[in-house]
Amino acid sequence: MRKSINHLYLIVLLSILSSVAPMGIDTYLPSIPEIAKSLYVSIDKIELSLSIFLIGFSIGQIFGGPISDKYGRKLSSIFGLLGYALFSFIIIFSTTIYELWIYRFFEAFFGGIVVVNAAAAVRDRFHGAEAAKVFSLIGIVRSLAPLLAPAIGAFIIHFFSWEAVFIFLTLYALVVAFFIYKDLPESYTYVKQNIFESYKIVLTHKTAMKAMLTLGFSFGGFFIIIAKTSFIYIEHFKIPTDYFPFFFGINFILLVLMIKVNVNLLKKYNDLLILKTAIFVQIVVGIIFIFTQENISLILIVILIASYMSMMAFIFGNCMALALEHFPKNAGVASGVIGVLQFGLGAIISSIALSYHNDTFLPIALSITFISIISFLIIRTYK
Repeated sequence: MRKSINHLYLIVLLSILSSVAPMGIDTYLPSIPEIAKSLYVSIDKIELSLSIFLIGFSIGQIFGGPISDKYGRKLSSIFGLLGYALFSFIIIFSTTIYELWIYRFFEAFFGGIVVVNAAAAVRDRFHGAEAAKVFSLIGIVRSLAPLLAPAIGAFIIHFFSWEAVFIFLTLYALVVAFFIYKDLPESYTYVKQNIFESYKIVLTHKTAMKAMLTLGFSFGGFFIIIAKTSFIYIEHFKIPTDYFPFFFGINFILLVLMIKVNVNLLKKYNDLLILKTAIFVQIVVGIIFIFTQENISLILIVILIASYMSMMAFIFGNCMALALEHFPKNAGVASGVIGVLQFGLGAIISSIALSYHNDTFLPIALSITFISIISFLIIRTYK
């Protein structure tokens, strides 16, 4: 007999479970300059570890999907969280940039095993517009992670060295594992199926792949902004590290508000129409950024970044619902494929964009505009 659970608590629990990635990334952002000094490397080498994290996260989801479909959402989550905690702890012993890259990769790999379970658990219980609303509600709670994480990271860096950030991430993973073990009811239905056959079913579904690719490209632009926030605010505008969480947090306050707007819009409008409109807004924001980047003020760049990032409130939940609706028996594998595209494309795209780093904002502005145009061209063919 499956354990019953309050829907609100379930949403909170799944939100925390899916927050492994933003916690692993955003808590560490304020410490990037200090880590660069500690390891005697340039700041772009530490920024590259963010892309490596995404690659590890993507590969972890390739394995995480089949594990979730075979052994269940609960056991798979606990296994991934324990691995994530282990490598988060090992990171504090890094003495070279290469060690940091390797440990971050494996930390992210186990995080990838974790995260597929949250989306799969939603697909087990909800469908269609209701699923889109649940993904949006999860987005509201989950958005607290990137809102609070930089503040937590800045607080830790203010009093301790950068290693303390990863001690915090270790404890975070262990606490989440305890609550998953204690409270998450199993929701999957085991269906005996060859792993390769499962992936074939998902990867050859042309309609679902359009939604997945749209999410992947959109996340690429989103992650470029996240990866460059330290450069934009701390390096370029000379914002003190202690104030960084405020500027970073503005993005996620607006994101949370837009998620609430998305939930309300879903009562009246089609999720596909909302999705297309959001990507079009990102294109407009990107074009404005291109033409104003040379002498842009701090206030304007805050507005543009927040506007661009807030559109993910309409993109993430609706793309997830559109993609997963097609896979009632392969939710874990489908969630893994979405994650691979989302974080894999994010890693590749952000790595390319970061390789063109200079003292201007033009590479950032061009990158996010081009990516948004590609996303729009893909999703406009979704039927």
